Amino acid sequence: MIRKTRRRRTWFAAAVLAAGSLLATTLPAHAETGVTTNSIKLGITLPLTGAASPGYNKIGNAMDAYFKYVNDNGGVYGRKIQLIQKDDQYSPQLSIAKTNELILKDKVFALVGPLGTANFTAVHKSVGLQRRGIPSLFLNTGFSGFANKKSYPTSFTILPSYAMEAKIVAQFLKENFAGKKLGLVYQNDEFGIDALGAFTAAGVKFDVSIPYTSGTQSAATAQTWVSQLAAGSAQVVVFFGVTSATAPLLAVAAGAKYAPQWILGSVGSDPLTLQALGVPVAVLNGALTPAGNPSPNDLTDEYVKQFQEINTKYNKAAFDDYVLQGMNLGLMTVQALRAAGPSLTRRGLIRAMEAKGSTFASVAYSPLGYSRTSNVGHTGYYMAVMGPTGDRKPFGGTVMLYTTDSGNGPVVKSNFKRPAMPAKGLPNNS
Repeated sequence: MIRKTRRRRTWFAAAVLAAGSLLATTLPAHAETGVTTNSIKLGITLPLTGAASPGYNKIGNAMDAYFKYVNDNGGVYGRKIQLIQKDDQYSPQLSIAKTNELILKDKVFALVGPLGTANFTAVHKSVGLQRRGIPSLFLNTGFSGFANKKSYPTSFTILPSYAMEAKIVAQFLKENFAGKKLGLVYQNDEFGIDALGAFTAAGVKFDVSIPYTSGTQSAATAQTWVSQLAAGSAQVVVFFGVTSATAPLLAVAAGAKYAPQWILGSVGSDPLTLQALGVPVAVLNGALTPAGNPSPNDLTDEYVKQFQEINTKYNKAAFDDYVLQGMNLGLMTVQALRAAGPSLTRRGLIRAMEAKGSTFASVAYSPLGYSRTSNVGHTGYYMAVMGPTGDRKPFGGTVMLYTTDSGNGPVVKSNFKRPAMPAKGLPNNS
């Protein structure tokens, strides 16, 4: 009886050891959340529906198309990227709920490209991204507050801040429209107020200043804006708002035969989306905008050409600024994942961004500011003008890049040359 018991125990121990050995060969050594031996799970929240969805609803699919292209070419150290998109309708409360779903239910490794200033502010506060050590890469918002490394240690921006943008526009106004009556329409939250503060600090005074609440944009509210701008005789009007607010403003102004010099903020100036929202192309002719990227129609640009080819095969969407931005977010994400190395961890990804992020290839013309002390992405714009077909060209014929910071630093003209597009659009971080 004793011998049989010993044999059973010996057999059971051997079985446990064998099972443990099998488990060890099927799981990654570090077993990081959202990472397996053959996959990396990422998440994004953005307005797929709702008032702010025009244009923005293309970004996730464009990112996913680029990831599918990378997956078909070996993935990232053999792992395929899975992107999970959640519709937050540009609502902070929905964004909190959807981000919690991504983290707790879908168990994503990291967030990439989360969109919206008020949304990410609410998410960061309520979800506890810092406490959980969850990387949030390439925030799709220009709020300068996110550059606070102490408050947002696991988050990294991608766009120049709204304060940078306003400083550059202020410099441009001084150089080209001195003495003109100025108007400003801005979204009355962190987005527009960030710009307003920078304009004030730069000494730009607007003769007419109109705030509006996000979500209230319509033909009726635009009628009020236009009436106020015209009554104030504004000759140059700067607009800081989303595309769904730009469209009624331009359409109502055209109907009222009010035609100031428009300077449309980078967020709400995509010509293709504006035309899809009913703005006649003739209204866009001559409008100015600060731009970070080349025109999405510029096939002489190696980034645009490669992204268009990927879009044709994997996405089949009309190629515009939003698709270009989504593709570029994908490119940046893959470089970050590769820089973190084969043994992928959240902490390692954050360290890789700090150590190597400033060297990443990107479609935008300006330098990247990532370092151990900075989570700032791109740092500048050039001024562009729209032509009779709505296409965007550099103001003055050639790109004149302005760079600055979100604080008291000067606006300077830069000769920075961006890195070349990786061969076939596939980074190897060599």
